[in-house]
Amino acid sequence: MKKTKDLANPFKCKRPQRRNHALSLMILLCFFAVSASTFAEITILAAPLKENIATKTSEENKIPSIGSLNLKLKSAVLVVPLTGQVLLSIDADKAYAPASMTKMMTGYIIEDKVKKGEISWNNIVTVKENASKTIGTRVFLTKGETHTVRELYIAMVVHSANDAAVALAEYVSDSEQNFVKLMNQEAKRMGMTNTYFINATGLDRADMPITFRPEEKRENMMSAMDIATLVKYMIQDHPGFLEVSTIQSYQFRASDREPLINSNWMLESNKNNPRFKQYAYEGLDGMKTGFTDRAGYCFASTAEREGMRLISVVMGTESMDKRFTETKKVLDYGFNHFEVMQFVAGSSTAKGVERAAVKKGKNTEVPVVAERDVYFIVPKGTDASQLSFKTKSAVEALTAPFQAGTKTGTITYTYQMEGMDNVQERTVNLVTAEKMEKAGWFRLILRSLKEVIISVF
Repeated sequence: MKKTKDLANPFKCKRPQRRNHALSLMILLCFFAVSASTFAEITILAAPLKENIATKTSEENKIPSIGSLNLKLKSAVLVVPLTGQVLLSIDADKAYAPASMTKMMTGYIIEDKVKKGEISWNNIVTVKENASKTIGTRVFLTKGETHTVRELYIAMVVHSANDAAVALAEYVSDSEQNFVKLMNQEAKRMGMTNTYFINATGLDRADMPITFRPEEKRENMMSAMDIATLVKYMIQDHPGFLEVSTIQSYQFRASDREPLINSNWMLESNKNNPRFKQYAYEGLDGMKTGFTDRAGYCFASTAEREGMRLISVVMGTESMDKRFTETKKVLDYGFNHFEVMQFVAGSSTAKGVERAAVKKGKNTEVPVVAERDVYFIVPKGTDASQLSFKTKSAVEALTAPFQAGTKTGTITYTYQMEGMDNVQERTVNLVTAEKMEKAGWFRLILRSLKEVIISVF
């Protein structure tokens, strides 16, 4: 009787005898015949780090040293906003006087207020005393004079009008110093760690109207890297600023004898302007110049060619035209020697993590894809077939039911160009390519039995 009982319950046999094997095999085959798909169990574990040799740069694509550019300035940076890659850096984290590049933050807040519906471009602004007494580059506003937000905004961006910037700041926050609080809050939010504002214009404290100076004896300070960060946020959040920054001239008042001329000589649209065509730069569409005795001549610019946008900042050049010629050197360095290359297409399968395990689903696994594109900056002319990179992925099993696009893990790609210290790193979500319904109870029971059989044999 004991032997009969053991044969009926083969799973209880610690050491099954040879004569029991045939019966066990028949039972196992029956299970597979009933539901073959149930036993297609594949568990995807965290993929190992794939170590690959970094791509070598050929002699013809060799990137020149930054020193060979012979830049004459205090600070500079060149950034690719799409990836965040820094291509050139000279004292980029050291804070200097930013002069009128400060007005980009003023412009960002104005754009933001309009976008949120808190103010309108057509709102009428009445000029107050502070704006009327503001010196430097200006449109000579008088107390009580009225203009629309849009008119003052264009005057500030195109002509770098200090009085227009103050008038806008006071309109939004009642006082310039209240507006400055917003400026510093935004700087902190953007991660600008080497920035501090005392006014909306970029003027030195001593050049502000005496009764409107801040109590603390500090100055406007920004690093080139922080300025590049601000430009990136402006392009990303308020592209309308670019549209205004490309206006070549603007008639502020009908009674003004001459229109306001854009202080940015490098606009591509200046290629047909006899006065500025020698500075016009292909693809350049912004952003902001700056000058004070303390800051020197500065320029934050952005240009786009062949699908790659660059942000350049130069600070402390020695003359008005030098801020443009030095910028050209910096931008040329980027466009002549680098390009954006797509490593991974969004919704494509990531090698090594093609599928993820599924619990309690109709199927035991689901296809997995990268949620978005992955781009890296590479030496211009690089052969894509020779690119190598590292990946590190973590994929977890999902429990059905779930929808397509459900996150199941992440994958991190890293790539380093020869001769570059910083490593480019991109982490993207891995998501399910299909939805998954929950399996029925019978399928789940059969699947459990299969697991028991495998554990025994």
